[in-house]
Amino acid sequence: MNCFRYKIEHDYGFAPNPFHGTLSLAACKGQLRNNRHLQIGDWILGLGSKSMGNLNHLVFAMKLEEKITFDDYWTDYRFQCKKPNIHGSLLQMYGDNVYHTDPETGKVIQENCAHSQSDGSTNKDHYDRDVSGKYVLLSKTFFYFGDKAPLIPECFNEIYNVGRSIKFKDLSDKSAYTNDFISWIQSNYEIGIHGDPCNWKEFSFPKMNIYED
Repeated sequence: MNCFRYKIEHDYGFAPNPFHGTLSLAACKGQLRNNRHLQIGDWILGLGSKSMGNLNHLVFAMKLEEKITFDDYWTDYRFQCKKPNIHGSLLQMYGDNVYHTDPETGKVIQENCAHSQSDGSTNKDHYDRDVSGKYVLLSKTFFYFGDKAPLIPECFNEIYNVGRSIKFKDLSDKSAYTNDFISWIQSNYEIGIHGDPCNWKEFSFPKMNIYED
């Protein structure tokens, strides 16, 4: 089992998207989503950052249970609820089911979403990074903390990611250590959503009860 970790510089509920009972990572972190070492059963940890004021905090943890293509994600009945409505609620605005292939041109389309330009047109920078990942990562075994992210105990300081790159090889031969950390999460928290996305505090909308599914 590998334990992939990376720092999150902003958190709007888009990447990852923890809603509707499944945590999905369908955008950003293309190097992770397309990593040849990433296997079903591996754990992915999103860690806080200095820019968000929560360095060495755990924003989310997911056990990888499915890895599917953009087109499969787009057509799967389970994930129609994750297609964005840019004029809807925050939960709807940050839907991440946004990429699919045009059957006529073979080109991957970016639907109007949080990664589009303000006029709804394709944002090439986001597009290139997102589609380079090829896969959508999915899990029902996840812990999403958002703005309630707990500080990772000092005894697990090897989990910390001091750089900006994705890390996993440094713990590849320390399975007992990694398992102890996962056990710490599972012993102290229930599976599911524990907080709002960190950056939702920027909006003046009333707080929503998003913790039901």
